[in-house]
This record gives sequence, C-alpha cells and structure tokens, in this order.
Amino acid sequence: MSVALFPDMIVNGITIPSAAIAAEAQNHHAPKGKPGLAWRMAARALTVRQLLLEEAQRRGVAAVPEEVGAGRSETEDEAQIRALLETAIDVSTPPEEAVRAEWVKAPDRYRAPPLWEVSHILCACDPGENEGAIGAKARADILADAAHKGLRRFADLAASDSDCGSKANGGALGQLGPGDTVPEFEAALRLLGEGEMTPAPVRTRFGWHVVRLDACAEGQVLPFDTVRPKLAEAMEKAAWTKAARSFVDGLISAAQISGPDIRTI
Repeated sequence: MSVALFPDMIVNGITIPSAAIAAEAQNHHAPKGKPGLAWRMAARALTVRQLLLEEAQRRGVAAVPEEVGAGRSETEDEAQIRALLETAIDVSTPPEEAVRAEWVKAPDRYRAPPLWEVSHILCACDPGENEGAIGAKARADILADAAHKGLRRFADLAASDSDCGSKANGGALGQLGPGDTVPEFEAALRLLGEGEMTPAPVRTRFGWHVVRLDACAEGQVLPFDTVRPKLAEAMEKAAWTKAARSFVDGLISAAQISGPDIRTI
C-alpha cells in the first residue's frame, strides 16, 4: 500500500485535509528545495488552531470578536482563541531587580539612535522605466568613479550633476537618523565609516545614489530609568511567548494526532 507524500492530519478524530494544509503552506517559508518543511509548518499551524478551539470549547470560553485593524475584525474562531490564551496564560510584570539585572548584562545595547551627516549625488530615474534606469546607472557609475579617484570634489560633482535639491548645498543632506531615509539608502549608510563613500551607486525608488558619510555620532548609552519601561515590556512579552509555547506543546502531547511529524518544529 502506498503512503501519500503529503497526507491529511487527523487531530483527535477530526480530519484536516491535505488541501487545507497545502493552502496554509503558502504562508510559511522554508529553505529552497525543502517543501516538506513548509508543509509540516502548515500542518502544525492548523493542528494547533484545532487544538486551541477544542480547548476553548472544553473550558466554555466565549468571546466577542474585536476590531484588529481598519475595517477588519476578528473571526469568531480568532476571538475564541485569543480569549482562551488570555484565560490560560498568566504572566506577571517582571520585578524591578530582574529588569535591572537584564540591563546590567550589556547596557551598551541600549543606546539613543545615531546621527549621520550625509552627502549624496542622485541620478534620478523612474523605477518602472528600464531604459531610463540603465542610463541613470551609467551616469552614476561615471560620477562615482570621478569621486573615488578625486578627479573633482564631491561637492562640485553634486552641485553640477545631482538631480536632488541638495545640489545647492554640495549634496549635503544634513543630519539623518534611522528611519529618515528609504531602507536601501540607510542600509548603505550603516556600512560606511566617516569620510567613506559607497563603493558603487546605490539603487532606491528615486534612482541611483553616490553616498558619502561625512560624520557619524553614535547614540549615547541610555540610563536604566529611560530603558526600564520598554525593557520590562520586552521581557514580559518574551515570558508570555514561552508560556504560550509550553501551553500549546502540552495540548499537542495530550492529543491523538496522526500525519506529518509536527512535534519537532
């Protein structure tokens, strides 16, 4: 008798069809060439959902769906699972001494955001225009080469060739912090030391940039009293996640389950 490669799950006598698992698998990412892992992750997710609903019904948990976003409310099942977890998992706020002990382990981790002084040369192009992007990249390569070789001053190149309004200031954008620029631009900045330029132009939705980090001020280490509220919240969330995982593992251990192995995920 042949065995299905991707079988149904049977959870306490309830069948979760392979088609439902296949649909759920699209929401789970696995390494290339390992589709079985995404399948098992999906099977676990649907199994856990079934077990949580069964446990909510066993305990007589009732819940009213809440709004979770603009124009979207929980389904009845989502509301029941939320109410169950609120009932079953009780995590207290960590005591002051525990929060302080966590901070003392590495206070250097908790800093104010850095400030960067940045200059750039922009060769603008429409993100959807392939031919224009190629031309902008070629122009950016020429400008980057001239800047790296010192053929002209960076500020002069920006003033004469940049497509950004900052050209009036020699390409200077002033002080920037995390989140002030698009992600690709910020990622390039974080790789630079003071006075360094990007080795090649950087592509963003605005075009191609030659970027120079003029100065960098590392954020100051934050005092414990400033860090404490967010650190305590993070510790409480971590404790809740651990408790929730333990609760779910207990439901899985007590259940009658046949199908893909979901216990090692």
